Parts: sequence; C-alpha cells; structure tokens
Amino acid sequence: MQAKHKVFLLSFCTVLLWASAFPLTKVVQEQFTSNPLGFLRCSIAAIFLIIIGKCSHIRIPAKKDIPYFILSGAMGFTGYMIFFNTGIQTLTSATSSIIVALTPILTAIGCAKVYHEKIKTIGWITIATAFMGVLVLLLWDGVFSINIGLIWTMGAALVFFGYNMMSRFLSSKGYTALEIVTYSMIFGALLLGFWSVQGFQQLAASDMSHILALVYLGAFPSAAAYFLWGKAMSFANRTSEVTNFMFVTPLLSTILGFLILREVPNMGTFLGGAIIICSIIVFNLKGK
Repeated sequence: MQAKHKVFLLSFCTVLLWASAFPLTKVVQEQFTSNPLGFLRCSIAAIFLIIIGKCSHIRIPAKKDIPYFILSGAMGFTGYMIFFNTGIQTLTSATSSIIVALTPILTAIGCAKVYHEKIKTIGWITIATAFMGVLVLLLWDGVFSINIGLIWTMGAALVFFGYNMMSRFLSSKGYTALEIVTYSMIFGALLLGFWSVQGFQQLAASDMSHILALVYLGAFPSAAAYFLWGKAMSFANRTSEVTNFMFVTPLLSTILGFLILREVPNMGTFLGGAIIICSIIVFNLKGK
C-alpha cells in the first residue's frame, strides 16, 4: 500500500472514531455524570495505551520532563474531559463537534505567536469569519442561557489547543506521538482521580450496554484514535495531509448523532457550522 493511501485510511479511521465519541458520550451520560465519566474514560484509555506502548517499546520520560507531561495531561485530558462532558449535555453532537473543530485554528494562532510560524492575511480573515460562525451558534436562538454548553465546549477547544502546544514542545524534545499521548493520558487520568469513587460507584450501578459504550469511548476514540493519528503523521509528507481530515468530523458527528440519537440540528447549527467549516478549510488550504 502506498504511503498516501495509508495516510488516507489511517486519518479517516481516526476522525470516524473521534466523531463517534460525540453521540456516544451523550448515551453514556444517561448513567454517568461528567467528571466521573472523564475519570473512567481516561483510565480505560490509559490502560490500552500502556499496552500499545509496551508492544511498541516506548521510552520512560526523563524526570526533568515529567512536569511537562503533567501539564500536557492536565490540559489535553483532565481539562478537556471536564469541559467537553459538561458542554455536550446541552448541545447536539453536531454543534459540539463544530466548536471542537476550531482547535486547529487556535493551534495555528498559538504557533504563530510562540514558534513564529507565519499566517497569511487570508488566514487572519478566515480566523475572524470562523469566530463569526461561533457567534451565530451562540446567538441564533436569542436566549443566551440555553447555549451555555457552547461556552463549556469552547473551553474544551481552548485546553485542547494548550495540549497541542505542549505536544509540539515535547516533540521538539525528541518524544514520539505515542509517548506523548500515553504519558499525558496517564497523568490526565490521575488528576481526574478526585472523582474515582463516584466513577466506580456509578460503574457498579450501570447496565451492561452503557458499560460497553464507556469501554468503547476509552479504547477507541481515546486510545486507538490517537495511536492511528500518530501513525498517519509518520507516513505524511506534510502535517496538513492529516489535519485536513479533522474537517470531516462535524459531518460524521452530525450523521452519527442522527442515526444514534435522532438529533436534527437547527438552522443556526447549519448556518454557523457552514461558516466555521468553510473558514477552517480555507484557512488550512490558503492561510498558512
């Protein structure tokens, strides 16, 4: 199989797994509350990543780098799970996935400031239009309070942007993508340990279908997807060959949300989402 075909297959499988997390999180929240769910999902993911890492012979991080992995886990997994799980309670899968899809743009802005990566004028224009799309989502219904989930989900996008910046930093220190996500996930799960007792109590009271959905969330969208993403990056000539696939996530989430939850997005989601997705695509193709 040619490298470009491997990139396509691995990247598409990754975004499909990520897209499935949006509706299935809403399903699992029928029996699990937000923070205990985050602890259980990260813990399951950490176990699977440790197994994958052991088979791949990943290295133990240097002691001086452990604080960086703690910060990476705090943002990418502890913070992300708290914000994401809280936000999606009052959003459709489509709206949540559209907001999270802003992360690559936030990462590009951060890299421009920290690593002096250039953003063209068209890039800054598309950044502005993307956030106009967010305003459409926020204000469409005219009652800001019912859209508070958007604020939480914006928080998820922001902390995941922080994780991406830390990943870039740790990568520059010689760590592989699998090493970064494995140790970040472990520390993320440990920091969510404050809700471990509630998590195990809710686990004991849950039915098998919700437990299986929880295991799926930990094993596939959290563990396997990051492993496949790293593999795709290793075969790609340019990062954008892989990150372009993130634009498919909202479409897949919308389809899965309809099939699993019978969610029908309102016109604000279609209009604001179209503005955001078009802005992100133009930014990735022309803005960098």
